[in-house]
Amino acid sequence: MLKSNKSTPFRYFNRELSWLAFNRRVLEQAESIEYPLLERMKFLAFVSLNLDEFFEIRVAGILQQIKSGSHECGPDGLSPKEQLEQIQKKVSQLVADQSECWRSQIVPGLDKSGIKFCDYDALTRPEKEWVQNYFIKQVYPILTPLAIDPAHPFPTLVNKSLYLLASIDDPKTRAIERLMAIIPVPRILPRIVRVETPRRGNPEVYIALSDIIKRHINSLFPGYRVRSAVPFRITRNSDLYFDEEEVENLLNKIEEELHKREKGAAVRLEIAKGADSILLKQLLKAIELAPENVYPIDETLNMARLMSAYDLIDRPDLKFKPFTPFVHPDLESHQPLFEKIAKRDYLLHQPYDSFQPFIDFISQAAQDPAVFAIKQTLYRTSGDSPIVQALIDASRNGKQVTVLVELKARFDEANNIKWARQLEEEGVHVVYGLVGLKTHCKTCMVVRRENGRLRRYAHLGTGNYNPKTARLYTDLSLFTARRKITNEVADLFNSLTGFCISPNFKKLLVAPFNLEASIQRYIKTETRNALGGKPANIIIQANSIVDQTTIDNLYRASQAGVKIELIIRGICNLVPNVKGLSENIRVRSILGRYLEHSRIFYFENHQGQEPHLFTGSADWMPRNFYRRIECVFPVQDPEIRKRVLGIIKVYLSDTHNVRHLKPDGSYHSKKPRKGKLPFCAQSSLAEAAKLRQKSLYKKAKRSSEITKDENIKPDLN
Repeated sequence: MLKSNKSTPFRYFNRELSWLAFNRRVLEQAESIEYPLLERMKFLAFVSLNLDEFFEIRVAGILQQIKSGSHECGPDGLSPKEQLEQIQKKVSQLVADQSECWRSQIVPGLDKSGIKFCDYDALTRPEKEWVQNYFIKQVYPILTPLAIDPAHPFPTLVNKSLYLLASIDDPKTRAIERLMAIIPVPRILPRIVRVETPRRGNPEVYIALSDIIKRHINSLFPGYRVRSAVPFRITRNSDLYFDEEEVENLLNKIEEELHKREKGAAVRLEIAKGADSILLKQLLKAIELAPENVYPIDETLNMARLMSAYDLIDRPDLKFKPFTPFVHPDLESHQPLFEKIAKRDYLLHQPYDSFQPFIDFISQAAQDPAVFAIKQTLYRTSGDSPIVQALIDASRNGKQVTVLVELKARFDEANNIKWARQLEEEGVHVVYGLVGLKTHCKTCMVVRRENGRLRRYAHLGTGNYNPKTARLYTDLSLFTARRKITNEVADLFNSLTGFCISPNFKKLLVAPFNLEASIQRYIKTETRNALGGKPANIIIQANSIVDQTTIDNLYRASQAGVKIELIIRGICNLVPNVKGLSENIRVRSILGRYLEHSRIFYFENHQGQEPHLFTGSADWMPRNFYRRIECVFPVQDPEIRKRVLGIIKVYLSDTHNVRHLKPDGSYHSKKPRKGKLPFCAQSSLAEAAKLRQKSLYKKAKRSSEITKDENIKPDLN
């Protein structure tokens, strides 16, 4: 990943290869014997789902560059063609290792636990009879085989849909005709089928739908002989392309583009081994794809479909034990939340803290006669969202409700269009943000009349307003009624709904207005502190760090002596631990049961002031700085500051799920010091939540509880 130019290494890792290194770490979770088997299976599905989006967006962009004749190298020194070659090599190995993990680890383990994933040949006679009956009654009636010949032109193959490629011959002729037929597998059918034989005590048996169809494919072509049949799927370019400034109706335009997405340029063909080589060439020609973009897949299974199998299999003993999140006694549903928030700030740290207090916050606002207005952003939310319902209830109750729905939230566009229309029908004022910018900030404001005056209450966070992902992602959010904060939140919403070229934010860091400049200023302040012999530290937790200017300033800070700790879950273009460049920078990545999604920014700032401590919605990428509306907010309450600093300390102490980034781009784990047990940050935070739960009505101090153990006292200096 790290190339050399003469004797000087490139200063940046390749973004795409860094992302693939992240997905490799996801695969490591599936390979971990410490996780329950069905959770490991779920991680295998994540690997495939991640790859789908990677090809649909990132690889599609590289292929466009190559097609346009671009030879321009990026900051990592790789041309588009060189990037693609390395991507193909790494993806091929990743997929091979993923399949090996499934075959040699997960399947045998599930088998011992009474859950069998079988191909057709491994079924018993009664099971085969059941499968045959299932095919006849449930599958065959809705299959439509498509012959490919001069009278039947090549069909449009839908993005990521399942097909079978069949080679057909007429047995009455001596010649091998190799007639092509394509069998679309209807999306309505489950891709993994449970074989339901009547005998009790048998293990649960599951079979892939593609295998069922393949074993009965002759019934689709009576009088012909099927020489081969293999499942395949095509991945297409799924980015949406349109000029917002030329669009009169953004909602209608995105709906139009969503139909085109299914038919974008092919970027990947996944196909099982055993395909007729001549038909494969014809298929590639028809979809205009080069042979190097073909990736072999398991004979019967698309790993992404294991996600549905996870939900299908009712075996709690093979899944993570349910975790009950903590609810602060002040924020329980029967409490009047506005009275509590008026007195102090409250921090939620999902999934260790429950997301329910926010649902109660918005629900109480919808019903409270003193509430006059609600304003909220929606980037991604769940299908049966109680938040959307609360906003509808508020509108029905005569309140002024304004919702910023981000229609361009990638792969959630259709859902968001649905919510937008539903909200509009109920009288909610729905807007779509600013032209050319995605509204990615996570903000909500309630305006309430108290004692004859209006008072604002705000909720600001790092994660989406989605109750489902709040149980799976780690995120931070803040309830506050501080006037200096809520006044600026009001300005932020006014900027999104009206006209505002340069709003003046002093407390909030808001992209694209003052976020990027503020970050650079804070980094440079630490650099000056180090050069002046003062303590200087930077600690960042984020999903990704890509922005070149920011990386360069971190390099300068490192060279000045600033100690920099980066906890970056995903993409990291910064090269750490290079002498003379970044020797004071350490980069960690932590993956575990929960997806690390919080962003925390700490700057020592020793100039007679407290350290700067922020959290918010933005990663350190050009898109977050310049092409999105982001909101990063200060943590000011003393007790909450201690808690957030305690969270940072816990993550910096992890020796279990942590991987350290090396200068060559690889990640490695470090064994705990001799005599010390591995320390898991996520487990520790979960245990601290349980301790808080046991003492519901005692003032909880998570950071002090966690750091009592001498084994996990990190040195922030």
